[in-house]
Amino acid sequence: MENFDDPETLQDEAFLPLHQGGKRSTVLIAAFEGWNDAGEAASDTIKFLSKAWHARKVSVLEPDDYYDFQFTRPTVRTTGSGERRLRWPGTRIHQASIPGVPVDVVLVSGVEPSYRWRAFTAEILAQAEELGVDRVVLLGALLADVPHTRPLPVTVTTDDRALQERLNLEPSTYQGPTGIVGVFGELARLAGLPAISLWATVPHYVAQSPSPKAQLALLHRIEELLQIPLDPGDLVEDAEAWERGVDELSAEDPDIAGYVRQLEEATDTAELPEASGESIAREFERYLRRRGKGNGHPHADPS
Repeated sequence: MENFDDPETLQDEAFLPLHQGGKRSTVLIAAFEGWNDAGEAASDTIKFLSKAWHARKVSVLEPDDYYDFQFTRPTVRTTGSGERRLRWPGTRIHQASIPGVPVDVVLVSGVEPSYRWRAFTAEILAQAEELGVDRVVLLGALLADVPHTRPLPVTVTTDDRALQERLNLEPSTYQGPTGIVGVFGELARLAGLPAISLWATVPHYVAQSPSPKAQLALLHRIEELLQIPLDPGDLVEDAEAWERGVDELSAEDPDIAGYVRQLEEATDTAELPEASGESIAREFERYLRRRGKGNGHPHADPS
């Protein structure tokens, strides 16, 4: 599977046609809490993007149509004014325009539905058509045998043959039970929408939320894929604090500490052939492109 680490993978084209005469493109980015969302890294990424891009809510799917409230219960919360409010599980759709680039985004977030998955996906895709969506990015996170002390990989796949050829990506080789992300990707493809899936890996021995390091890895891939600079804000510090916290916890358990060392050794051995001067130069070029130097974005960070 392609991990999208090499900037030459993109060549001169990205997932969005940012250089085609200023023509606007609308991308839908979706994540769902539950089975597809280890450490809530994917759903937290949508929350981050919604806040960063000042997205406005355009619709909410009717929860009674898709959720079993004995399984996914509503919650009671107290507002800042002291009022108690009931919040129902559901799926919300937000929209935003990204300043400085001809890109609009539609952000879909919510809980994986309990039933009627095809109708659920069809309703979102119908709204996507009304909003002019022309491509889809699906976010997920899964538990894996990866060390928390190393960069957390993000796997990028697509079943769209044109995108496979243009971006040098592979289709997913997974076989087995799937979640709403897999269903959404398949139905989007059948509807004629190019779709890419980004899956972050979360160390299975620290699966609880939040998982800011996995979230940061997803944001870097989105930034690279869409060629839109993103300011991670406090997320970098949160990821570093998370890693320090896991270091302290693992140090208290010799078995976990030994297991982490084994994962580190396996990861370092697997990556050793890539630690060449050429690969380092490619990584630096990727960083510059991500920050906007290579694509002429007006809001590029010169530092």
